[in-house]
Amino acid sequence: MVVLVSAAVVLTGCATGDDAVAQGGGTFEFVSPGGKTDISYDPPQSRSRPGTISGPELTDPAKTIGVDDFAGQVVVVNVWGQWCGPCRSEVAELQKVYDATRAEGVAFLGIDVRDDDRDAAVDFVTDRKVTFPSIYDPAMRTMIAFGGRYPTTVIPSTIVLDRQHRVAAVFLRELLAEDLMPVVQRLAAEK
Repeated sequence: MVVLVSAAVVLTGCATGDDAVAQGGGTFEFVSPGGKTDISYDPPQSRSRPGTISGPELTDPAKTIGVDDFAGQVVVVNVWGQWCGPCRSEVAELQKVYDATRAEGVAFLGIDVRDDDRDAAVDFVTDRKVTFPSIYDPAMRTMIAFGGRYPTTVIPSTIVLDRQHRVAAVFLRELLAEDLMPVVQRLAAEK
């Protein structure tokens, strides 16, 4: 409950418009209408692309991974940290959705933020049997590049991109599989 209240307070300060899509350049710009924590962008024509989401892979720092590696797939981007209590319970829920939908063309990509100890973050994903990749981003550079005014203080948060990698949904809270599954399945079914 404290996380949701904190998120609403943070988001209220970020709200400056009616929606989160820039109207001119076709680039995603985050705004939380009325401090919402669950935001959906429909119809699909109203969606826009975020900035580049790419960085060093958590488990193999010599490798760069990003959303563009998943061409034509729905991509669920989850911002997490091993130090974050809600992230600890959420990751099993995310893994359930990933396991159930990856055959439908759904990819997951984590972004590990504010973790100065890579080994602790690697242990986090290993111990929890997380099979989708994550970007290691202790300085939050990936999130800054993501798009204007995205609330980097709200962790965990989840962004769902459609097959064209346009922002279709944003969740600024801990998720359960039942929250995420219908959104992912709907987007996987879009042509």
